[in-house]
Amino acid sequence: MNEDKLKKLMKNFKQRNIEVEYFESLEDVKSLILDMVPIESTIGIGHSATLQKMDITNLLLERGNIVYDKELAKNREESKELKRKALTTDWYITGSNAISVDGRIVNVDHSGNRVASIIYGPDKVIIVVGKNKIADTVDDAIKRVKNVACPTNAKRAGYNPPCVALNRCVGCVGVCNILSIIEGQTDSNRIKLFIVNEECGF
Repeated sequence: MNEDKLKKLMKNFKQRNIEVEYFESLEDVKSLILDMVPIESTIGIGHSATLQKMDITNLLLERGNIVYDKELAKNREESKELKRKALTTDWYITGSNAISVDGRIVNVDHSGNRVASIIYGPDKVIIVVGKNKIADTVDDAIKRVKNVACPTNAKRAGYNPPCVALNRCVGCVGVCNILSIIEGQTDSNRIKLFIVNEECGF
């Protein structure tokens, strides 16, 4: 990633009370997460292809953490309960659909559990993003989310809105229900944004 662009991004997020760290690989991120999150902590997981690639849920469970990840649910009701419990965990780990150099975090959710947990609830939040998620401005980030992330995630989840075939947003309703733009945080120690020098997720 361009060094000047990264410095500008980090400066803009710092002004918004969001800490940014840069990593060369997902393996480096995984090692740090396992080092920094206490074994006695409860952890919520926001669904993310990036986190699945890291296998972070299983690693945390194997070492003794209590983890609430909807992907572990056997049915819809259990999924709903796991998403609810994740809202009040000590730590919440997730990916993001896009971030911008001007210092915003942009996501679209179907049910809203992920953006709700990022915004408020868990004491600490870690957001892991690949370099492919970086856009120059918040407007560019929104365009990326709607025209790249949303069609791919809709298809992965088994939905078939028009964007899946067209590879672009046409403004339909029912799938991409919640657009979230995080402009900053009151607590300067709450959200940590981990950027990886890899193509990660959608």
